Amino acid sequence: MTALAFAPLVLSERVVADPPVVLAPMAGITNTAFRQLCREAMATRLDADQVGGLFVSEMITTRALVERNPKTLRLIRFAAHETPRSIQLYGVDPAVVGRAVQMIVDEDLADHVDLNFGCPVPKVTRKGGGSALPWRIGLFDDIVRAAVREARGAIPVTVKMRVGIDADHVTYLEAGLRAQDAGVAHVALHGRTAAQFYGGQADWSAIAALVDALDIPVLGNGDIWEADDALRMVRETGCAGVVVGRGCLGRPWLFADLAAAFAGRPERARPALGEVRATMRRHAQLLADWLGEERGVTDLRKHVAWYLKGFAVGGDLRRSMASASSLAELDDLLDGLDPAQPFPADVLGQPRGRTSGARAVSLPEGWLRDRESRAVPAGAETEHSGG
Repeated sequence: MTALAFAPLVLSERVVADPPVVLAPMAGITNTAFRQLCREAMATRLDADQVGGLFVSEMITTRALVERNPKTLRLIRFAAHETPRSIQLYGVDPAVVGRAVQMIVDEDLADHVDLNFGCPVPKVTRKGGGSALPWRIGLFDDIVRAAVREARGAIPVTVKMRVGIDADHVTYLEAGLRAQDAGVAHVALHGRTAAQFYGGQADWSAIAALVDALDIPVLGNGDIWEADDALRMVRETGCAGVVVGRGCLGRPWLFADLAAAFAGRPERARPALGEVRATMRRHAQLLADWLGEERGVTDLRKHVAWYLKGFAVGGDLRRSMASASSLAELDDLLDGLDPAQPFPADVLGQPRGRTSGARAVSLPEGWLRDRESRAVPAGAETEHSGG
């Protein structure tokens, strides 16, 4: 395939993804430091006329945003070079979601809002949020319409969702049609149900079915571990672009591969451990710049196992790196890594991050009884829930 086979994803004059690649919002991961790391990697492989992908913030709770929770206000800060600025919002109350979008527009906090209807985590679904919410199609409709209305045409609104709650409660086609009628710019579909969590194999045929059902762009998500998986997803489903989540954990250079792949070029990054070491140090510095040194290095700990996956690194060194609390301490430990060790080819195409499989979905009492109910579950949103 050549670069001409892939049209840019254009949501507005200010919001363009070229190549049509989106960094998926991931709680605790896609902060400004990680977004910058992924942007930098993609920039190394862009053609001169390309602007890069879309890099979305981690999930922001609408109640916390409108109440100006300090943690949330820190999470929505973008670096000066971050354009376009994309925020993902989570909410269950249409009125609160509407106020959050109004605040974003009035205070110029972002250029694009994505609505989260895909999170399968029990603490979210048991309140009727995330991937549980589209089952209550009336409430879903109210939330999406409130967001689009309060965006007032100033910024595009998009939706990210899953196939449904489980195989008996599939929602993606009706939810996609409702979202399109409400005026969203695109819909992204993760090809799993909430019950599948992150296990098994994503159903790309559902993405293809949604492409056939909608007139607006559909983006595909699920099981993109390598750049060539993204190309295969586009070929098999006809989707307008891809959303990449767990595949880039510990591998921000995947975005360099995606830029090359969508441009029709064969080069792929296979960094030796020395290059990975430099990337880890860069990540730590970006986190330190954002959070302060101790908190930044502490935040890097969750990434250590992902960066070192497949490399021959002793358990003691891994554990020490996963408990470092200063840049100087981290530097000493990074010096213990063999820079010449080649990239472990056996991890290519392998799942990263969460891989836990099927489970019962936690839902509010009586959630499945009335699809058209517009009632907001009691206690669904709390101000202190932060990002």
